[in-house]
Amino acid sequence: MNEDRSARYHKLGRRAAIASTAWSAGLLVCLAATPFSLALRRVAAAAAEPLPAAWQPTAVVLVYLACLGAIHEVGALPFAFYRSFLLERRYGLSTERFRHWVGDHAKGTGLGALLSAAGFSLVYAAIRLTPDWWWLAAAAGFGALVVALTGVAPVLLLPIFFTFRPLARADLRERLVDLSRRAGVPVAGVCEWQVSDRTKKANAALAGLGRTRRILLSDTLLAGHPDEEIEVILAHELGHQVHRDVWKGIAIQAIVAGVGFYVASRALPVLAPRLGWEGPADAAGLPVLLLSVGLTALALLPAVTAASRAMERAADRFAFELTGNAPAFAAAIERLGAQNLAEERPSRLARWLFYTHPPVGERVAAARAWQNTCGCKRNGTLGRL
Repeated sequence: MNEDRSARYHKLGRRAAIASTAWSAGLLVCLAATPFSLALRRVAAAAAEPLPAAWQPTAVVLVYLACLGAIHEVGALPFAFYRSFLLERRYGLSTERFRHWVGDHAKGTGLGALLSAAGFSLVYAAIRLTPDWWWLAAAAGFGALVVALTGVAPVLLLPIFFTFRPLARADLRERLVDLSRRAGVPVAGVCEWQVSDRTKKANAALAGLGRTRRILLSDTLLAGHPDEEIEVILAHELGHQVHRDVWKGIAIQAIVAGVGFYVASRALPVLAPRLGWEGPADAAGLPVLLLSVGLTALALLPAVTAASRAMERAADRFAFELTGNAPAFAAAIERLGAQNLAEERPSRLARWLFYTHPPVGERVAAARAWQNTCGCKRNGTLGRL
């Protein structure tokens, strides 16, 4: 792996991400600190006026949110285009045509808009109905939404963007289903995930919950990795299921959102009279609500990424123990790192703030240390340990 090249790639991506975040935060601060938010709310109120009175509060929130989203997209689009299209092409990772990128970005923006509309309609309904405890109801609703989206992801959400088909390689399919059975994690199927028309990167996932849970293997992974590496990569994903990391991750997201909503519940009543809002439920306060949640998430980011890295290390160890094939895991991580242009040894600050997974070098070293401690390759099954 060319570490200098991968370091530059990630450094440029992080700079664009930071600039995009600065644009988002700057826009919200400008709205909250100037009369423009009130003017935007008046536009929304005028648009909602023909509707029945009972519908108007929700309609005002939706129109305000649509206007805010359109303004935000104007500034955010160049950063998104640079990060996900130009930078990927510059470093030889993209195979995507411009029109496909536009289509995917439009679909992602539209889906995000629908989810935001539903979510903030419910948040503002909670503010109106339970002004003292709305933040708790909003956090619970957020957690329930994440659970629902996780469950439907492989059958409803991901097919919006990607093509899936049953894995045609019967030997590999049976091998992975057997591995899942030994781990005690039933799956509904094994699918080939077509990404080669977009990227040269490889990936694998165990997506869904219960009856929707499916093994997803990118066609780039299938083309570039031997079966034993694919098996141990899946074993890592199975580790997350066995350790209930999906539920832990959802709980962490709900807690972060809840803390952010709580901060907003304290800020909105204080700022409302000073900034001319009609109260905490006034849509003009939406920028402050978003800032409260966003700044809370940013403040808690190091703790969240540290928790994620700990879960990833535990899933790695599970993969070693389930397959007994730590050398294959080390080879797979090195191959994936080269294929995906991963940083082998990022700076401590980058790791602290941005890395949800341990760096490649650390994971490979852990696999080799486990193998040395074990003293032998365990032939790939728990029954032969």
